[in-house]
Amino acid sequence: MLILGAKGLGQVALEIFNSHGLLVYGFLEDDETWHQRQIDHVSVLGRTDDQAFLKLIGAKCEAFVATDENQYRKHLVNLLLEKRKVMPLNAIHAQAYLAQSVQLGHGNLIGPGAILNAGVKLGSHSIVHARALIDYGSQIEDYVQIGAGSVLNSEVIVEEEAFIGSGVTVVAGVRIGKQARVGAGSVVIQEVAPGATVFGNPAQAVK
Repeated sequence: MLILGAKGLGQVALEIFNSHGLLVYGFLEDDETWHQRQIDHVSVLGRTDDQAFLKLIGAKCEAFVATDENQYRKHLVNLLLEKRKVMPLNAIHAQAYLAQSVQLGHGNLIGPGAILNAGVKLGSHSIVHARALIDYGSQIEDYVQIGAGSVLNSEVIVEEEAFIGSGVTVVAGVRIGKQARVGAGSVVIQEVAPGATVFGNPAQAVK
């Protein structure tokens, strides 16, 4: 396994793969100040576009993209698709709970204690942080981030690239629009428009 991204989320991914006993060969990181460091005895080997390491992906190892910045995440996913014809693996912590009927795409990170209940559909390249709950029948599209401890009640829809902060509660059946942002600790009781930022209890639009 090679992890693309060595900073915060990369270290979470390392812990997840370790929880399954999988061997992480190294990190690739574009910030050169991180090169030659070791993280839990795993080396930061070079840049994400280093062909000497990229050529291993799909031939001798798998890859995971570990950054929570969406445009950079998309860039790295496209890099893997174009250069190696490889889709990133899912990183699902051993202490997460996924119902048998959950449908998953590719390249998602699901942290410890997270719960995805019956009938949840999770797209690709999303991040579900520790102890988040996504209740039955909810649909989460691609490149979404759901903060630690957030609760999405049944049949919630979260559109592509939306961000939900830590400790958020979303009531059943609410839709959160594409690229919307929900501030930490908010309680969302009505639809959030695409691109909107909301905050508070109940959540209200902010500029």
